[in-house]
Amino acid sequence: MTIPRMPWRPILFGAGGLVVAAALVLCGVAGLRYWQLRQDEQSRAEATAVATRDVEGMFTYNYQNVDSVVESAIRNLRGSVRDEYEAVSKQLIIPGAKEKQLTVVCNVQAAGVVSANPNHAVVLLFLNQSSTPKDNPKATVAASRLRVTLDRDGGQWVLSEAKPV
Repeated sequence: MTIPRMPWRPILFGAGGLVVAAALVLCGVAGLRYWQLRQDEQSRAEATAVATRDVEGMFTYNYQNVDSVVESAIRNLRGSVRDEYEAVSKQLIIPGAKEKQLTVVCNVQAAGVVSANPNHAVVLLFLNQSSTPKDNPKATVAASRLRVTLDRDGGQWVLSEAKPV
């Protein structure tokens, strides 16, 4: 009586196929995760640059160009920050700059991303703002922190919220 032999060749090919399939799935998952991380990192860098540029643009002006600076800044804003900035500018910033003949310079000293994904980001900005009246060459410097929310609108990052911290 002879014992029938197991057909090992089909089993080995089947096991090898499973190993290859598992490796392909793992590579696909790793590639997708890598792509997502790169998108998040790109969003962080873009949002930080836009937040820095727009906030410095909003708060850097002189008494001669304050009207055009405010109008330009308003075009880049959305949501509640647009309404708030427009109201504060018309009530305080424009009249104050013209009355005291101010030159105001805002510099972002540091920026950190609180959270970011490809369509939404929150950035914390550390600002120094120096104000120099025309009749006094000595500037007054004020430091502040601003938490800025940005959203993608038509492929572009725009500020949608800004809150002092």
